[in-house]
Amino acid sequence: MEYHDLETLLNLNGEIFPMDNGFWTKFEAWEVSPCEQIPHGISYSLTLHDSSNRRVIGFDNAHAIKPKRHKYGARKVTWDHKHGQENVFPYEFESAAQLLEDFWNTVDAFAESTKLDG
Repeated sequence: MEYHDLETLLNLNGEIFPMDNGFWTKFEAWEVSPCEQIPHGISYSLTLHDSSNRRVIGFDNAHAIKPKRHKYGARKVTWDHKHGQENVFPYEFESAAQLLEDFWNTVDAFAESTKLDG
C-alpha cells in the first residue's frame, strides 16, 4: 500500500462533507493490526447519507458477509463490502486510493441517477 494513499485515507477519519440536496458523506478510517478478517490493516467506513440521515451507500469492513451460495462453489467469507441501499455486495480492497476512487465513483453514479429520477 502506498504510504501517501494510506495517509490521505487516514487523514479523512472523522470528516463529514455536506453535499447538494441535504446529502452528506462521512469518513472513518484507522489502522489496525492485520488479521485474517482485515489483512490490509485498515478498518474503514465511507458512507453517503440522505437528508433524513439514512445511509444510501457505504463501503466498510465492520462485519463479515457471505456471498450468495452456489451449489458446488466454495464460499468465501469476506469483510470488505459495499452497501447499496438495501443490498450488500463483496468489495475487493486493493488500496486506499482505489477505495476512495471507487467510493466517489459510486457516489457520483448515485447522484446522476437521482437527477434523472427527479
